[in-house]
Amino acid sequence: MTPLMPYRDRAFTIIFDFIAHRLMIQSSDGTTETVPLEPRTVADFYHLLISALRRMNIDVRIWTMPVEVSNPIRFEADVTHYSYDPEMANTLWRILVSIKPVFESFRSEFIGKCSPVHFFWGSFDLAVTRFSGRRAPERPGVDAVARESYSHEVISHGFWLGSGTVTEPAFYAYAAPEPAGFKDASVHPAAAFYSTDFSDFILPYEAVRTAKSPHEDLKAFLTSTYNAAADLAQWNRAELERRKQ
Repeated sequence: MTPLMPYRDRAFTIIFDFIAHRLMIQSSDGTTETVPLEPRTVADFYHLLISALRRMNIDVRIWTMPVEVSNPIRFEADVTHYSYDPEMANTLWRILVSIKPVFESFRSEFIGKCSPVHFFWGSFDLAVTRFSGRRAPERPGVDAVARESYSHEVISHGFWLGSGTVTEPAFYAYAAPEPAGFKDASVHPAAAFYSTDFSDFILPYEAVRTAKSPHEDLKAFLTSTYNAAADLAQWNRAELERRKQ
């Protein structure tokens, strides 16, 4: 679900329904449109979405080049990708719904600047990021997006479906810049490990799913990796964290 987006004298939101498998557009003036979620090309889906918006007199321009994927094809021209598996879509949605409260509980313990628990459409991950408030060293050679994203010190956690050498869904934790000694830190639970390919701590989703207390194991991963990174990077934890009563 998108946030409520202002458009002229009204506002609208777009909702993915992974139970009834439909995309819904709802406007503050009471108008609605629906696009069924089913196997179809990206180009067909894009044109259906734009047509639905125009029927609601919402005329928007969308940058149609996908990012963070190999060999990107503009949405309006992509007739190569056309799969939609309702069962898998519903499973992923239910996983995200079960993870989000744990991320939000973890987020609530931090009173410094922190992102919301949000979904990155590029790398397709649910994430939450804490900031120390201090500027980070310049990162020469990176693109403008990465330069801005890591202009200040961060410790970030998330869940994604895996890529590269991580071939299964997993949770991750990283610090940028990474403090010396972080990769050798002792973290929990035992299934967590440091990936030199990603410079992240990784916790396989399957290890959490099959644990006796999945929420407790996930919270332990979030907390222990943050504690290690924050201590090694000498964050001002007394000012950034909520005091326990």
